[in-house]
Amino acid sequence: MVTTTATTPEAYLASLPDDRRDAIALVRDTINAHLPPGFVEGMSHGMLGWAVPLDRFDDTYNGEPLGLAALASQKGHMSLYLNNVYGDPDTERWFRERWAATGRKLDMGKSCVRFRSVDDLPLDVIGEVIARTDVDTYVERYREVRGSSAKSRRAGTG
Repeated sequence: MVTTTATTPEAYLASLPDDRRDAIALVRDTINAHLPPGFVEGMSHGMLGWAVPLDRFDDTYNGEPLGLAALASQKGHMSLYLNNVYGDPDTERWFRERWAATGRKLDMGKSCVRFRSVDDLPLDVIGEVIARTDVDTYVERYREVRGSSAKSRRAGTG
């Protein structure tokens, strides 16, 4: 992973080479244009990030804001992390179907969509998946999953 000392999204963008800056800025603009109310943009773990601020929900497993998405320029590619896709089977199924319908190849791990060029991304699908998850639903889904995980650990099954 490429590291940065940038503390603001603007400083992060300014630190990127021109080709990466343009691509990351376009994806960032898409996310910001579709971001539901209640999420905020900032820096998280050296990446651009969008999260539920702690003053709205602070009961996270690590004490950090609950991240919805993150965007980074890595050494050999760029990465878009979509936690709402990873954490919700219905949204994941919808996302994969919508992506497939564009005819573009999806290079994705659990939450990480890897791309070399902004042309690899269907930006309309990225905007739709961001808009798909409101804050209250996202927090409730997190509580459900976290509660299930905690119960599994207590029962010795997780």
